[in-house]
Amino acid sequence: MTDTGILAVTLSTAEGPTQAELFEHVLNDALLGSSIYLNIALAGLSLLLFAYMARNVTDPRAQLIVVSTMIVSAVSLVSYTGLASGLTISIIEMPDGHALAGTSTTLSGGGTYDGTISLWGRYLTWAFSTPFILLALGLLAGSNLTKIVTAIVFDIAIMVTGLGAALTTSSHLLRWFWYAVSVSFFLVVVYILLVEWPEDAKAAGTAEIFNTLKILTVVLWFGYTLWWAMGNEGLALIRNVGLTSWGYSAFDIVAKYGFSLLVIRYVVNNVRTVSAGSEYGSTSDVAPADD
Repeated sequence: MTDTGILAVTLSTAEGPTQAELFEHVLNDALLGSSIYLNIALAGLSLLLFAYMARNVTDPRAQLIVVSTMIVSAVSLVSYTGLASGLTISIIEMPDGHALAGTSTTLSGGGTYDGTISLWGRYLTWAFSTPFILLALGLLAGSNLTKIVTAIVFDIAIMVTGLGAALTTSSHLLRWFWYAVSVSFFLVVVYILLVEWPEDAKAAGTAEIFNTLKILTVVLWFGYTLWWAMGNEGLALIRNVGLTSWGYSAFDIVAKYGFSLLVIRYVVNNVRTVSAGSEYGSTSDVAPADD
């Protein structure tokens, strides 16, 4: 190889893999690829199913709950496509002290790069999809706007700080500081789900379905949190990127599509309970004056 050729290879390695290389790697890695492509298929099919199930829903509040849950699948379809294309995947070098510091990754196309694969696009998925899960839950509980907005804002903060934890390469300690901040925001959302909204749901007459959904959501979201700590981004007890990705994908299947199916089926069969009149979710007993 000429000096020019050696320089070109060195520069290419230093710059990191191209989208085409990452796309090819996902396509050819059976474990990693299946965790992504299956979710693309499920997101698309669930959108069609949910649209068919709710085709006769005309009540505005019921429609808003249905649309909220459908947006979750729509966001997943887009974001998983970003992962599959290599657009939202990178190889990052872990800081000193991390279990994967100093490691390298060989892609299926043959290129070897310093660092480990980061599927950081998942944080975009969660940042744009989980707020609509909480919106649907808040509406089902008949909660007021203040509680719903509080839950959504802290939820977005969970995902943004989680992204910070995943992409910080300057300090191992800072990665875990980001993680701790993210968990603290998560606990605020958990409090709303377990303490505030159940009381609202009792008053709204939706306690039975809400209690099922809150348990499903809290358990699975704790699962995401623990999986991060065990996966290649955290303690790296699970080093395989494909296995780590499959864990997140399995959580997504239940927490998104399974959750949405339960919500839409309930709404379709209980429109009157969901709409519940003008006082549903109100913050005052005073009726608005006529114009």
